[in-house]
Amino acid sequence: MPGPGEFDIIRDYFSGAPQGEGVVLGIGDDCALLQPPAGELLATSVDTLVADRHFPATGDPALIASRALRVNLSDLAAMNARPLWFTLALTLPHSNADWLQRFARGLLDCARAYDVSLVGGDTNKGPLSITVQVTGTTAAPLRRAGAGSGDAIYVSGPLGAAAAALPVILGRRQVGDSDLRQALAAYYEPLPQLHTAAAIGAIASSAVDISDGLLADLGHICRASGVSAEVQMEALPVAPLARALAGEQALELAATGGDDYQLCFTVPAHRVAELEALNLGATRIGRIVEGEGRVDARLNGESWSAASAGYQHF
Repeated sequence: MPGPGEFDIIRDYFSGAPQGEGVVLGIGDDCALLQPPAGELLATSVDTLVADRHFPATGDPALIASRALRVNLSDLAAMNARPLWFTLALTLPHSNADWLQRFARGLLDCARAYDVSLVGGDTNKGPLSITVQVTGTTAAPLRRAGAGSGDAIYVSGPLGAAAAALPVILGRRQVGDSDLRQALAAYYEPLPQLHTAAAIGAIASSAVDISDGLLADLGHICRASGVSAEVQMEALPVAPLARALAGEQALELAATGGDDYQLCFTVPAHRVAELEALNLGATRIGRIVEGEGRVDARLNGESWSAASAGYQHF
């Protein structure tokens, strides 16, 4: 028995998505009509997740959907933008009602949690891939450019858990129930740092979300800002799950593993006390220095280099 067709998929699984702020016309027409808040800038980002590259094709559809939306919301957090709307382009090798129902449930549950509205999209037949475009608004955008010599470098939370979880997610390593739950959450349910971004929006000089690995993403800030960075590796907040699963490799995973979706941000020296007073739980890991795009990592005073440069798309 054939599965649902394109318009059946839209009607049966996604047309009931809640429509929130600024949605004049949502799913069902050729375009969505959206009304942004007066005086704010639109921020938009799009990512494609490909099966067996960005997630296992055999994974739980609800968790796959949640990951697809969360990693895009993290881009908005990096720019200090409030999420409002998103679109979904879903390519499926075949139409499967059970898979679609579970995927839609995970996607819409996540959308409700972050108060973001699904306003359109597309479905096609082909190798499994998921493209999500998110749009939000900001009155005080953060950028990768803006860091200056003397700025302090911070990360918003623990690093390395998702990279350490990957062998578990791929079925290459068996762990106990507690570690399994933590591994699934670390990989599939990263927490976009929207609260932290809103708190530091008027204080930070630059920011980036950590998707490809801390050192690689900090390098983006350095190149965009025309500066260099010094990182004290012993200061990195290594996630307990990374230490539990990766042992001596945990520090390297925290530095280069990626998929953390924490924020790396810089703060001018004269505003550090203001940041610390906010008690956000961010960790100071180094400083910005003069230079042209270099990231120097040191461990207990000695030069430190990683075996990996971070995630590479090609």
